[in-house]
Amino acid sequence: MKGNPKLIDTLNALLSDELTAINQYIVHAEMCEDWGYSKLHKHFEKRAIDEMKHAEKLIGRILFLDGIPIVTNLNKIHIGSDVPKQVENDRLAEVDAIKAYNDAIVLAGEVLDYATRDILVQILNDEDRHMDEIEELKDQMEQMTLPVFLGMQIG
Repeated sequence: MKGNPKLIDTLNALLSDELTAINQYIVHAEMCEDWGYSKLHKHFEKRAIDEMKHAEKLIGRILFLDGIPIVTNLNKIHIGSDVPKQVENDRLAEVDAIKAYNDAIVLAGEVLDYATRDILVQILNDEDRHMDEIEELKDQMEQMTLPVFLGMQIG
């Protein structure tokens, strides 16, 4: 099925965002593992896997619309030097993702591609959940203090 070129370009931009997020989250996961924070490692790794599934859905949809998935474009990756910076960088990435998905959902509706819109809504729901999880981590760090929070991430 021949898709709307502007929508395909938007899907490729979202794909770049997802591929960037995968890299950022994997690096954060491995840094936490290296520091001995295995619970945080699992948390970041799970989020990276979610982003991989998003990338897979976007690639599938681009192909369905007779587009070519562009997997060579990455945005700037923001690696945090400590856990609070990692969480903040991830929060900023999710803020951008949520805006981009909302904009793409509007575009999909405007070009009357409701199947693509439904896929984008599903991914947006995951991004909203990611934001909620990140805000939870930030709240825990603030309420427990960072040393107590990090102590709970071991093992």
